Amino acid sequence: MEQFLKSQEGKKFLWHSVFWIALGCVVGYVATFFAGASAGDASTSAINSGDTAWMLASTALVMLMTPAVGFFYGGMVSSKNVISVIKQSMIILALISVQWVVIGYTLAFGPDMYGIIGNLEFFGLRGVGYAPDPNYAATIPALVFMIFQGMFAIITPALIIGAFVGRIKFKALVIFTLLWATLVYDPVAHWVWSPNGWLHALGALDFAGGTVVHMTAGFSALAAAMIVGKRLQIQSPMNNANNVPFVILGAALLWFGWFGFNAGSALGAGALAAGAFVVTNTAAAASALIWVALSWAENKKPSAMAAAIGAVCGLVVITPASGYVGPMAAIAIGILGGAITYLAVHIRNRRIRIDDTLDVWAGHGIGGLTGAILTGLFAEKAINAAGNNGLLFGNPHQLLVQILAVVAVGIYSFAATWIILKVISLKSPLRVSSDEEEQGLDLAAHGEVGYRY
Repeated sequence: MEQFLKSQEGKKFLWHSVFWIALGCVVGYVATFFAGASAGDASTSAINSGDTAWMLASTALVMLMTPAVGFFYGGMVSSKNVISVIKQSMIILALISVQWVVIGYTLAFGPDMYGIIGNLEFFGLRGVGYAPDPNYAATIPALVFMIFQGMFAIITPALIIGAFVGRIKFKALVIFTLLWATLVYDPVAHWVWSPNGWLHALGALDFAGGTVVHMTAGFSALAAAMIVGKRLQIQSPMNNANNVPFVILGAALLWFGWFGFNAGSALGAGALAAGAFVVTNTAAAASALIWVALSWAENKKPSAMAAAIGAVCGLVVITPASGYVGPMAAIAIGILGGAITYLAVHIRNRRIRIDDTLDVWAGHGIGGLTGAILTGLFAEKAINAAGNNGLLFGNPHQLLVQILAVVAVGIYSFAATWIILKVISLKSPLRVSSDEEEQGLDLAAHGEVGYRY
């Protein structure tokens, strides 16, 4: 040990250790200037224990979805990159958990600034405590609402990594994730879900994240794939998945977690949560069947991969509508969403020369867009009085608002991601070397392997 500490590597290790210990001490001192969890009005008389229990369970379900993405993506890639993909999803879970507490929540849900972004009143969760925040959820502690929304902020950048699997530097990914969450996700969440956000004020409907989560991830993934560039060897994940059971496991865990994602967005254990739960399952099932049918027709064999991917696409498409539609509408949304996302993947693979490795744009970008527009068709005020009727129930204006929302979110997500990656590339290379890409990031970047034979 003594010999190691005298070496250059040892001195570097010692310096890093001292730095992080010092940072911990500084943060500990700064923490004394922040109020405790019960800051502000500490009255808890309005808290409903049933609602709180459901929301804590939903939060745990959504948290599970991020490592599930790692397995879902990890099964599709080559065996030399499986650890890299799972590691990336887990580091994003850690990074955004901290970012959300420090600044993410206040930017997304803090008091409004011009309908665009929250101010810094909730910086470091100052004033976010045990008492409910009636602006968002009147029967659960503000802390519970905060951590539930934090899981949405975590999974969104984790979805993007499928666009550049096996070719992005780990350092660049870390920097990109922090900047993207702060400059893309947090503002868009404010636009759509803050009471004074400009899209919310226009009447845009997004119950659980079709635009905020899936469109931002999908259109950002498209920009990222273009900036990072194509793989040295392009192979289809449908035909070259290293571990199909991983894909199925990841999809099953995503489906399971999605009940917290959508039904949890009711923010209480009531009828609306029950309705969102039912339509979520129904749309996922319908889309899975459509993907199997289409892959069967195309390839003459019913694909297990198609069933898994189709279910996830159905979950994406129903997400914005899940609190506004009934079961029969959910079947229609699942069928339409399944067919459209399957076609989008087909077109991207054969007609568009952009190497979005795992088709994040087709599945999440186009899936979220489709779901948002279908919400403008099928939404019923009778199901959710806080929503509105769609075109099929006599309100064509809602469809126009939904179209405006998807255009705004799609353009902003794409453009902002493009700029962020270009700026990062000026200071730090985005892409690994050709040798590292050939070797695979499991060994080249992490010194680990996914499988030992």
